[in-house]
Amino acid sequence: MTAYSYLILHGWRNHRPKNHWQHWLADRLTGLGHHVTYPQLPDPDDPDLELWLTELARHLDDLPAGAERVVLAHSAAAVLWLHAAARGMPGLGVDRVLLVAPPSASVLVQHPEVARFAPPALDFTLPGRTELIAGDNDPYCPEGARALYGDPLNIPTEIVPGGAHLDLDAGYGPWPAVLDWCLA
Repeated sequence: MTAYSYLILHGWRNHRPKNHWQHWLADRLTGLGHHVTYPQLPDPDDPDLELWLTELARHLDDLPAGAERVVLAHSAAAVLWLHAAARGMPGLGVDRVLLVAPPSASVLVQHPEVARFAPPALDFTLPGRTELIAGDNDPYCPEGARALYGDPLNIPTEIVPGGAHLDLDAGYGPWPAVLDWCLA
């Protein structure tokens, strides 16, 4: 079995509920013997972009060497990854990244708590193999994730019909397809 090391990052207002797909995924991957880091990022209700970038760097540095390094970033953490890439932050050279349901700037700027997370200009190349998955009716990205992120960043994009924000409210507790992606 290939050794994998996973970093799973949550979004705004996510306190890592047990029934969320990220918790389910972390439990499954750990049960299969993989190294999994699923941290509670600081102050998820009123996150600080700079602090989250610092935490991202720390958690990337802590991923074990010798394993395939995989990052899964949901919602605000997906745009956190984009900020890190736009800044050329060291340590982003992981093997694979899955950006899940990134919110749009038009939504983020409406909320002072996350307005600074509004995505940077997408005039950079993402390091490593990055993919995007999003719902076709995500209330946090009404313009559509493919148009806002997938096409400008030239990354493979899967749109889930009726997936909304691909969170617990949309019915995403157990999510076998994302487990399959992780193990592929």
